[in-house]
Amino acid sequence: MNDAKYIGLDVHQATISASVLDSTGKLVMESILETKAETILQFLRGLRGSLHVTFEEGTCAAWLHDLLKPHVTQVLVCDPRKNALLKVGNKNDRIDSRKLAELLRSNLLRSVFHENTGLRTMKELARSYMTITKDLTRVMVRLKALYRSWAIPCAGQQVYAPRHRAAWLGKITEAGVRRRAEMYYQQLDALLLLHQQVRRELLAESTTPRSCCDRFPRSARSVRLSYSRFYKHRTGFAPSGNSGPTAAWR
Repeated sequence: MNDAKYIGLDVHQATISASVLDSTGKLVMESILETKAETILQFLRGLRGSLHVTFEEGTCAAWLHDLLKPHVTQVLVCDPRKNALLKVGNKNDRIDSRKLAELLRSNLLRSVFHENTGLRTMKELARSYMTITKDLTRVMVRLKALYRSWAIPCAGQQVYAPRHRAAWLGKITEAGVRRRAEMYYQQLDALLLLHQQVRRELLAESTTPRSCCDRFPRSARSVRLSYSRFYKHRTGFAPSGNSGPTAAWR
């Protein structure tokens, strides 16, 4: 007798709607759970047989995958953009969770890779690096926009250089606007230091034995090459050694 259970979870920040089907597709149980580790595990302990769980890729997907993996037979994180059947018919939490369970039972879901292969640290560093780069770019754009709003030409990169800042700030006659520019410069300096730190950690992590870059050396070179191209495109400067972006603006 096939004792498999197929569990569909519709995950939200505060609650999870869960539906459980048996191997014949019969609905065994429906429940609303708190999005808390102990509550979820207690729910699973009450089920018998081999447990197959699915839920959609989202904010909590990595956390939930790691939580469930040791306690069930299968965890499948599905990509809602590539599973058109999820969009068919009416939608609410209960219907969505049941539909996920049915599609899992029928093997009709497209999965998203979530296995822990020792690359999570590098992935998180890469995300941090990209986020900080975007924040840095925004501050640079805001700073130039401020000067241009007062009809002060500011082409090139000199406006960012610490040794030229007093001269640039002197061109702003309005005290409140000058103070605003000073705050942008402070934010720029803080982000530049953080940008350098994350870049160093990312490149160091890309050469560790557990990273894909060590198994595939071309990947490590790609990380450095991508950084160099992206940084030059954003700032107009090519990074040089360990000097980082601040050296170009001194």
